[in-house]
Amino acid sequence: MTNQIKGSAGAATSTNPPLPVKVAYCLYARKSTESEEQQVLSIDSQIKEMIKIAERDGLEIKEIRKESHSAKATGQREVFNELLKDIRGGKFSGILTWAPDRLSRNAGDLGSLVDLMDQKALIEIRTFSQKFSNSPSEKFMLTILCSTAKLENDNKSENVKRGLRTRCEQGLRPSMAPTGYLNEKRKDKPCEVIVDPVRAPIVKQIFEKVANEQWSGRRIHHWLRHEAKFKTTTRKHLSVSNIFMILKKTFYYGIFEYPVGSGNWYTGQHTPIITKELYDQAQTQLVRSEINKQNDKEFAFTKLISCGLCGSGVTACEKFKYQQNGNTRRYVYYGCTKAKDPACKGGYIKEEDIIEQITKILDTLDINELGVKEKFKDEISRYNKFRRIALGKSREKHAEGEEFDAKSYAVYLLTEGSIIEKRELLSNLKSRLMLKDKVITLRLETE
Repeated sequence: MTNQIKGSAGAATSTNPPLPVKVAYCLYARKSTESEEQQVLSIDSQIKEMIKIAERDGLEIKEIRKESHSAKATGQREVFNELLKDIRGGKFSGILTWAPDRLSRNAGDLGSLVDLMDQKALIEIRTFSQKFSNSPSEKFMLTILCSTAKLENDNKSENVKRGLRTRCEQGLRPSMAPTGYLNEKRKDKPCEVIVDPVRAPIVKQIFEKVANEQWSGRRIHHWLRHEAKFKTTTRKHLSVSNIFMILKKTFYYGIFEYPVGSGNWYTGQHTPIITKELYDQAQTQLVRSEINKQNDKEFAFTKLISCGLCGSGVTACEKFKYQQNGNTRRYVYYGCTKAKDPACKGGYIKEEDIIEQITKILDTLDINELGVKEKFKDEISRYNKFRRIALGKSREKHAEGEEFDAKSYAVYLLTEGSIIEKRELLSNLKSRLMLKDKVITLRLETE
């Protein structure tokens, strides 16, 4: 009996199975950044083992792609996304990887792989010990294995959260010890902290100086850096923002919130550095400082003048004098902020004296030094046009012949202009204004 069947046209049809489709594989190796997977083979080890399998089974590896990114979230892996795109484009028809969980630990990426199989764009996925093709049972097994990996991740996440919550309930804050404390190095005392005998007293002084002496953050920063010679356990200086973070931390008087912003508060078993009363006094002072900062008025020459002694900025304050006739005189004084040197001897100068001195400086400058000559011309032209309309054509010819004096106009803005106009004028100076011994001078930016 021959192994042939007659077709409708009488032709012989062979019952031998069709030749297997040649699969072009992409070797995909992923090393997770998650701490619980540190025991998984490294990327190089995965590649080495998969190349052995390819040589053994005669598989064609067209390209090797590496990635070090968590597979928990959908669509977050650039290399994997490019791999899916190339499979849709026909560059690859198979994937060679160490294990199914290297490909996906979430439902979204798993669904993309199964869809590609349904579309016959992805013919086969091979792992160290298994292979998956476009058959119901094998796709089902792939789904089970990847879903199991996702379940493990979810369970680990819940277990970690539960463990952290338990530690918090025991009064242990699960994070690095804040400045003023040291982490207990004994393995049988995880998350426990002890008072730092060197830094804790200085942390307490920070709260006291704010609460009792109304010190600013910059003044504390200068004191810590130059007088207290304070450094963290990592041998670094505290920045101003670090100081305010310390002042906001409730951990120092015995309670903490975890996670931050969750509203879950716990009483710590650590030794407090300060009292609740001292903490509250410091917070009250911080609120007052913030209100004063928000209510600060704008002054014409702040942020445009530097102290010639210490290099700090110049601030302003206003004083009022009430006269017997009922009138009120307003005075504005400018002086060094002492941000860089709290002991700076820079005095105060009246705003009128500043205007007078800057006016004299403008007399010595070329108008190009002001950098606003064209702007002045436009404004004068607009003013002349208004005057011609208001005064009639009889003055038009005379007005057009008037010479524009940009320097006089600059002096006018300095004395009579608005704060915005004064700022705009002085911000165009090519040199820096310096205040030293109540004298305003120009200093080049390169000095």
